Amino acid sequence: MVGRKANAWAARDSTGHLSPYSFHLRDTGSEDVVLRVLYCGIDHTDLHHIRGELISNTKYPMIPGHEVVGEIIELGSEVKKFSLGDIVGVGGIVGSCGECSLCKSNLEQYCSQRILPYNDIYKDGTPTQGGFSSNMAVHQRFAVKIPEKLSPEQAAPLLCAGVTAYSPLKQWKGCNENVKGGIMGLGGVGHLGVKIAKAMGHHITVISSSNKKRKEAMEDLNADAFLVSTDEDEMRTAANSLDYILDTVPVFHPLQSYLSLLKTQGKLILVGAPQQPLEIQAGVMIAGNKTVTGSFIGSMKDVQELLDFWAGKGMTTMIEVVKMSYVNKAFERMEKNDVRYSFTGAAAQTDAKNFSTILREKRKSTAQTDDIQNS
Repeated sequence: MVGRKANAWAARDSTGHLSPYSFHLRDTGSEDVVLRVLYCGIDHTDLHHIRGELISNTKYPMIPGHEVVGEIIELGSEVKKFSLGDIVGVGGIVGSCGECSLCKSNLEQYCSQRILPYNDIYKDGTPTQGGFSSNMAVHQRFAVKIPEKLSPEQAAPLLCAGVTAYSPLKQWKGCNENVKGGIMGLGGVGHLGVKIAKAMGHHITVISSSNKKRKEAMEDLNADAFLVSTDEDEMRTAANSLDYILDTVPVFHPLQSYLSLLKTQGKLILVGAPQQPLEIQAGVMIAGNKTVTGSFIGSMKDVQELLDFWAGKGMTTMIEVVKMSYVNKAFERMEKNDVRYSFTGAAAQTDAKNFSTILREKRKSTAQTDDIQNS
């Protein structure tokens, strides 16, 4: 049986340009839910994947998108977790072995057999396809319920960027003493890290290499302090003052000066992923009993916790909602840091009529007839 037909935006090669594409979802399994996609976050990781910059065996055509919010329109025969019409979210993983100690400890994001939402393969050999699509099928374990108080477009960036910050920060959630934290980088993950940490009651210092983002950090995000890492006097004054630093910077940067900001037993948590090796001096780590650690997205339990926490606090995300037909322009602007702080694509706005119009225009301009596959 062939799965439901879906319309999507796909990359055909490493140029990363996305264009209309039609395909069929995999067969609906007994524990699968099928979504009508409403919104999907547009993220730097998507851009790196469609350009083939993260893994050597990039698979095309590729439909990106891993912050997916949709309405359940079909249930597998054994689905007990959800009902038709539920609004749910799908984040950074869509599968794992389910049997290892990690999976059984709500750490499935670290399972060696974890499956990514796109550019990956399901256990049955079917390629995964992401949320830049009209529909998506996913195992019920890897979907979470969006709280009624949280609008779907507001939820999208929390499903990956948000939980990437929440998962390592939750170890200080509910601490009685005044926790002092630092956030490095004020992009998609960093700004959510500030909002989450502040909602937890932490005293937060935003750390940046220049003064450019001081105003937005202090006024828009209500940070308690702003520290310019290139100012030696400021760094010296702030030495030994922070319990943790959440490092969201995805490009190479020296860690040594930032480690000096940590108190004894402080932690520097890496969630950005520079391609080049980062260096530390062992003496500083030993003398201060300091830790450099990493964190990868979050578990499904973490995602649900964050959504409930966010809705309970009445918080809002800072997003720009665009039509999915705008996605290539959104990526261009993203590379120029021309967004505060993330894009969310409104898949529901690219209806069948609009999709067909775009496709006809593309066929006419390129004189090709094979842009839509598997139709």
